[in-house]
Amino acid sequence: MTAFIISIIVTAISLLIISKLPTGVEIDNPLIALLAGAVIGAFSGLWGLFPAWFRTGTAIVSLGLIPLIGSIIVFGLSAWLIQGFRLRWGIGSAILGAIALAIVNSILFFILRQTGLVAV
Repeated sequence: MTAFIISIIVTAISLLIISKLPTGVEIDNPLIALLAGAVIGAFSGLWGLFPAWFRTGTAIVSLGLIPLIGSIIVFGLSAWLIQGFRLRWGIGSAILGAIALAIVNSILFFILRQTGLVAV
């Protein structure tokens, strides 16, 4: 449970960072970012229900396209569900936002792992 809460907070911080970049992602306040982080985390957790061999196999066969499309759908669905989380340019913002979220989340989790705040 602690790992999920840390993931929500890191995703919320990532969303706040992304909203300051020219990606077309708009977030009204940090509470909205926290809620969006929870929704993105919950939807992304659904992908974890599939067996590891299936997730790895689809990622390899599609050259990473299926996980990317899933991330874009999750990002867009979260923006559609949450009032105050908007995609200014529609699908273009969802694509840029999902890619930026993956990059910023990776950087933040790398920093947290290096400092020992998150287990490897």
